[in-house]
Amino acid sequence: MNGYAKDDGDGTDDGAGVPIVGATDAPVSVLLVDDQPLLRMGFRLILEGEPSISVVGEASDGAEAVAKVAALRPDVVLMDVRMPVLDGIEATRRIVAGGACTRVIILTTFDLDEYAFAGLRAGASAFLLKDVAPAELIRAIQLVASGDAVVAPRVTQRLLEDFVRSRAPRNGQESRDPLLAELTRRETEVLEVIAEGLSNSEIAHKFFLSEATVKTHVRRILTKLHLRDRVQVVVYAYETGLVVPSNPDY
Repeated sequence: MNGYAKDDGDGTDDGAGVPIVGATDAPVSVLLVDDQPLLRMGFRLILEGEPSISVVGEASDGAEAVAKVAALRPDVVLMDVRMPVLDGIEATRRIVAGGACTRVIILTTFDLDEYAFAGLRAGASAFLLKDVAPAELIRAIQLVASGDAVVAPRVTQRLLEDFVRSRAPRNGQESRDPLLAELTRRETEVLEVIAEGLSNSEIAHKFFLSEATVKTHVRRILTKLHLRDRVQVVVYAYETGLVVPSNPDY
């Protein structure tokens, strides 16, 4: 294995081994989850004006969300955090553990909300602020559905750096995951730039590779490290110390 195999063109995404959402002309199906009807209505009005997106259902709590994901199999869930019956973090964890191809976007009030990181660790693919601009919301759903990029990489990076810095050992030493030894040099380099929020096209440009080759590297990284998607790569890179938090004065 030389790390330079071509994309096999089998219709899978760049690493998760599941069909690419949006690979056909079908719109991205979205489930709205929030305990406030007015917020659900607002998101529905925004999304229903976009031909590439279809709102297939709504839920008012996490338990209902888990049930509707099983029944509707949406491509993307917009998931609130604080809800009755079952919160959004546990609902996300159950959806991911259930093996669904559905990707979850956590909705938060503050960009450094501790629940946002908990959501990423639970398996969410991204997080957004509830006051997100309509165009950004639509683009975020499309990005997450495609599996190509982490939403708001700078905000995600800041969130992760703050969390990791707060959990850092006093002696500054990190424990290295033995699984990292299974990565080739190029795969390690790709992992590091994924953690910076680079997309496949940006990685290809940086390393003078084709996007098909980048997809192959990403797929192998996810397989070797037992990770679900790109955002899990970002979390993993920070938690294992592969990526060191930058100067806090940013």
